[in-house]
Amino acid sequence: MNLASLDLNLLVTLDALLEHRSVSRAADQVGLSQPAVSAQLARLRRHFGDDLLARHGNQYRLTPLAVQLRGRVRTAVNGVERVFAAEPDFDPATTSREFSLAMSDYGVAVLGVALAAALTQEAPGARVRFVANTPAIVDNARQSLTGIDLLVLPHGFLDGLPHQDLHRDDWVCLIDAGHPAAETGLTVEQLRTMPWVATYHGPTASTPAALQMRILGIEPHVQVVTENFLTVPGLVAGTDRVALLQRRLADRIPADANVRALPCPFEAGPLVEAVWWHPMYEHDPEHRYLRELLARVAAGVTGHPPR
Repeated sequence: MNLASLDLNLLVTLDALLEHRSVSRAADQVGLSQPAVSAQLARLRRHFGDDLLARHGNQYRLTPLAVQLRGRVRTAVNGVERVFAAEPDFDPATTSREFSLAMSDYGVAVLGVALAAALTQEAPGARVRFVANTPAIVDNARQSLTGIDLLVLPHGFLDGLPHQDLHRDDWVCLIDAGHPAAETGLTVEQLRTMPWVATYHGPTASTPAALQMRILGIEPHVQVVTENFLTVPGLVAGTDRVALLQRRLADRIPADANVRALPCPFEAGPLVEAVWWHPMYEHDPEHRYLRELLARVAAGVTGHPPR
């Protein structure tokens, strides 16, 4: 395809249309009139041979092709923005760059406040965007990291990408405060029979804790799956469920949450939180600054860098 023959402004409009599913809201985002955005939507429909937005009653829904395009378009727009936002000499004090990090709510809870504070002090004109760390991002990490600056994720999910360890954490077992094991401690046999709350449950990921459980013949009876670690206490409280949770997060649970954090009855292995990035940004000065800042923040929050 000859890119010179394409109007790349259409990419920005397409991104807004796929996000808002509304011509008027897309027009507000890109700073154009509604007739202008409608005309661009017509051009996009001709180019793709697809409606992209299909009317259902009073609303528009994405067509199957539009659903496929949504992630690709966001990645492409991010890439274009990065190209034209590049500076010959990067100075944090004067940059207006938006930095994006894909992190779980655990990562944001542990590092987010300190990272935002450090950026406010060192790069007051910059903005940080925390993107939900979804299985789709992890499963397509190399592609995702062309549009997202950094992916914060523990070891056991990715390989073959540049990374830097940030900090270590331990796993604890979370159960209801009224569970009999809250006083006596859990056994491996109980873990084999109790219902589980699982986080990011899938066939491809394998943390050291999950691997050790398999070695011991523990195949969790997963009753609930959540992609938000902060929801785990509520899904455990008042039930006979059990869950693995990071100690740093368990330490933040309010005393009235009616849950109890117990040592794992097996050697769960440490959780080593790391930051991952695309190889093409290895020597990018803006990117390198963000990586170094995140490492400094992690060391300050946790008290020491990872071993």
